[in-house]
Amino acid sequence: MGSSDEKLVAVIMVGGPTKGTRFRPLSLNVPKPLFPLAGQPMVHHPISACKRIPNLVQIYLIGFYEEREFTLYVSSISNELKIPVRYLREDKPHGSAGGIYNFRDQIMDESPSHIFLLNCDVCSSFPLTEMLDAHKSYGGIGTILVSKVSAESASEFGELVADPTTNELLHYTEKPETFVSDRINCGVYIFTPDIFKAIQDVSSNRRDRANLRRVSSFEALQSATKSFPTDFIRLDQDILSPLAGKKQLYTYETLDFWEQIKTPGMSLKCSALYLAQFRHTSPHLLATGDGTKSATIIGDVYIHPSAKVHPTAKIGPNVSISANARVGPGVRLISCIILDDVEIKENAIVINSIVGWKSSIGRWSRVQSVGDYNAKLGITILGEAVNVEDEVVVINSIILPNKTLNVSVQEEIIL
Repeated sequence: MGSSDEKLVAVIMVGGPTKGTRFRPLSLNVPKPLFPLAGQPMVHHPISACKRIPNLVQIYLIGFYEEREFTLYVSSISNELKIPVRYLREDKPHGSAGGIYNFRDQIMDESPSHIFLLNCDVCSSFPLTEMLDAHKSYGGIGTILVSKVSAESASEFGELVADPTTNELLHYTEKPETFVSDRINCGVYIFTPDIFKAIQDVSSNRRDRANLRRVSSFEALQSATKSFPTDFIRLDQDILSPLAGKKQLYTYETLDFWEQIKTPGMSLKCSALYLAQFRHTSPHLLATGDGTKSATIIGDVYIHPSAKVHPTAKIGPNVSISANARVGPGVRLISCIILDDVEIKENAIVINSIVGWKSSIGRWSRVQSVGDYNAKLGITILGEAVNVEDEVVVINSIILPNKTLNVSVQEEIIL
């Protein structure tokens, strides 16, 4: 183990508006990293995991969103966790490795011995302290969190091969066309500051090749369309792949849950995973009730303190109810995310759905879906301020903001 005076920092990549298109219509209202899973903003879960790292002195969020969109959250989470959280806005795309290199002076301000790097859009138990211990035993400049997935889904991720004895990364390829391995990159890393030298070397080599190139105008045009700017460095293809097999990078396999949060459907699945984790990490966040003085609670449920839920309602499992929501008598909620200021009137039913901010669901109405987290219409989504009138049924549909439904719909996208 390291000395008690060593310092560590964490960097969480939060992306930007152009990268959250698959998350619409939910990302039309708030930045995707601030969308609530299990009642907490998506980025809150990796931040909370970072808080458990010994000797952590700073957390940085790096992304393309306007600074004003993160100001309030960064201030509140810094106060809540008693650790500085700072948002750094990229001026242009630099790539996953170029992004941290662009802010290397800020990241190295406290002279940290190690740097954690996490992608915001992954759902995990984030075994960061275990990774740190493993990394220190391996040596090298970096350790990657990996997970075993089905052979059929592996090609959707970065596949890797590691030495079964030493855990050294031997081979890495991003989204290969042919099967390489059922071990995939989880988008969670720990590096020593030497990672900045590795990124600088890639940038310098790219600049040198550009300066040395002597080609015809046609060839120059062709190569220009294929090459990246010298300061655009991808962590996977430009750093991990070349360093594989050189005793520089190692792997740490998690046997716990891991998912990628690309779509609203996956956010509902990941909300369930985080609610289940709360049983062990934050049981005080989970609601209880037997239907006498408060609603009947089944399984893992989060209810914001400001929400009003009628005692005759039946809630759960996998339900998250946000601020100022109002849930009426006889309402049944199963596997759903209810966002701020939603009203659900008496005897309505919501199953496998996300109900957007300020929406209203009328008496005896049903909003539901089959609950296929990966299908385009696998869950029902109501955008902001959608009004479902009394006795209307909405099944396997996506409703964009500010719509009123007075007739039932099934498997439709209402623009």
